[in-house]
Amino acid sequence: MSAPAAPHVQTAVRTGLSALFEPRGIVLVGASSTPGKLGAAMAESLAAFGGPVLHVNSRAAGTPGVFAGIAEAVAASPEPVDLAVLCVPAAATAEALREAAAHGVSAALVCAGGFAEAGGAGLEHEAAVRAAAAEAGIRVLGPNTSGFFVPHRDLRASFVPGVAGLRAGSVGVVAASGGVNHVLAFHLERAGVGVSLGVGIGAGLGVTAPDVLEYLAEDEATAAVALHLETVADGPRLLDAVRRLSARKPVVALVVGRNDVSEFAQSHTGALATSWRTTRAVLRQAGAVVVDDETELVDAVTALSGRRPAPREAAAVGLVTAQAGPGLIIADHLHGAGVPLPRLADASQRAIAEVLPPLTFQANPVDTGRPGPGYDRVLRAVAQDPAVDLLGIYAITEPVLDLAAAVRDAGVDGVPAVIGVDGPEGDVRRAREAAAGLGVPVLAGPSALARGLAALAADARTQHLREGEDDGAAARWPSDGAGPLSGPWDEDRAKGLLDALGIRTPERRRATTRAEAHAAFAELTRSGGAVAVKLLDAGVLHKTEIGGVHLGIDSAARLDAALDALEAIGASAFLLERMAEPGVDLVLGARWDPVFGPVVVLGLGGIATEVYADVAVRSLPVSRRSALAMPDELAARELLHGFRGGPELDAGALADAVRALGGALLANPRIAEAEINPLRVTQNGPVALDAVVIEAAATPLTVEEDA
Repeated sequence: MSAPAAPHVQTAVRTGLSALFEPRGIVLVGASSTPGKLGAAMAESLAAFGGPVLHVNSRAAGTPGVFAGIAEAVAASPEPVDLAVLCVPAAATAEALREAAAHGVSAALVCAGGFAEAGGAGLEHEAAVRAAAAEAGIRVLGPNTSGFFVPHRDLRASFVPGVAGLRAGSVGVVAASGGVNHVLAFHLERAGVGVSLGVGIGAGLGVTAPDVLEYLAEDEATAAVALHLETVADGPRLLDAVRRLSARKPVVALVVGRNDVSEFAQSHTGALATSWRTTRAVLRQAGAVVVDDETELVDAVTALSGRRPAPREAAAVGLVTAQAGPGLIIADHLHGAGVPLPRLADASQRAIAEVLPPLTFQANPVDTGRPGPGYDRVLRAVAQDPAVDLLGIYAITEPVLDLAAAVRDAGVDGVPAVIGVDGPEGDVRRAREAAAGLGVPVLAGPSALARGLAALAADARTQHLREGEDDGAAARWPSDGAGPLSGPWDEDRAKGLLDALGIRTPERRRATTRAEAHAAFAELTRSGGAVAVKLLDAGVLHKTEIGGVHLGIDSAARLDAALDALEAIGASAFLLERMAEPGVDLVLGARWDPVFGPVVVLGLGGIATEVYADVAVRSLPVSRRSALAMPDELAARELLHGFRGGPELDAGALADAVRALGGALLANPRIAEAEINPLRVTQNGPVALDAVVIEAAATPLTVEEDA
């Protein structure tokens, strides 16, 4: 590259991430002309940038177009230089940052590895980079990343050669890994969607995922965002960024960490994320559509890059398929994802019957057979059906049908539509290009179409749940009945807190002598029934493990035997309470997550929670609408709806309990965890059979409890 002819005096300094993603000029430190070197690959990628790119390499000083240092390069630039791309070793990075900042550069991309993830001297290099960035006030992306790209600006700061062919598109990619950033970008390129901005966060010493999400919320070129996470350093900030972004644009999130890959994850990123389930749950609560793998992510974000659905508790799909077999695959997938395909109204079916012969199924899915004239009328009838919120269209490409033209002629602009096609590669590409002008996404294959429609339905649901966020239960400690804020918290006092919060508990009595125990037994069994007799000691959480619980006590003799056994293990106080009616046991807990802060967890009670991890999680505070939705997220939800004559869940009472327990945790900083296990679902509503409160100074233990 030749030296600029008209030097520019570096005065104006850009702030935020505009200097990184919208630079007026770039200085490439460590530029090289030797094939295979990082500096050479980066120089090739940056060659298409429309502004000045100044090459710096002290060893190649004197070579035409190469400067000895940053100061010389910046001084020779015809435009302000906002971005420094550093292709230098880890040991030289901190000094290069200081030099760049000293000459007006306000952002830097650091590609090198060899920092904390390498251990040893890498820890010192990372500390030096942190200090240099803080002192100089320069925004740093990386280190340990393969870079970023902004195709519509012809800016490709990546050492991966294939980025040169990436077309501008409407999907923003924010990936923890530079490699995943490129993988997703190439997938989106093949899907015909393209990328507006693709960023690999790398080590995240400066610029983090929330920073980029906040930038994308204001980026007019971005219609939807794909988010990939391996670690979460600041949970509340991430949730806030996702919440703000998803209120304006759909966000699809892929969280790594379902299985134990801790050793590899530590070597790759230097840290581990918090619980995979917690991360997914709170991201969904913040408004993201959560997916399981990169294929589903691409299908989902492709579908959501078109028209966004309106908020719906359960968005329903109207499916039009030209082939019955693929239609069954799509319908099966949607049913499995909980997405309804309602039977079309009689009026809709009559309109369809005017076009299609009676040989095909027309109630939804609508099987058109080999499509022909009038196909647009079929689409219109399905889209206008009062029960349909989303329109799915599938066909194998045939010369007798122009899908895009049919969608245009149908006039279905009010309903988000997604097309699925199969056929020769050229036909699929042409179908995508034709539909792009209508703003209708095209996916290849029946399963891809099903995943896209499921993502639209999931986004509609997250928006619906978020509409009730204004009533989020604030911190509230009951003014009466809960006593002081600190412990000791034995079961009786913990249940007193629940009583004050409006959470029902069994009738109970506290006793410190045998005489008091017998008097309590007589009171509790006056109208018949039996009692549970328990060890009452705030220092013993796992009472069942030491024989501290005796159930079904229905006589004075059995009471004496239970008291004998409890005294033998050191009991000096007893809790007697009426046995609860049968039902389904849940566990409800509120705790402080180390990454995301206060959360509430609902799951199936007993060991099933541990074995199957069947839980629903919310960050606090939680709205009533969001709390009401928690039970239906459990795999065992059918047990809560009168299964085989069992009790029917009072969803409102449970939601109130979720919000009350969460509000108490928020209101009392002395509490680390509060748990009800079990919380029994009965015909008369939920009842707390055991309660544990753990103070912040105590070891956070978990409790399995009696029925």
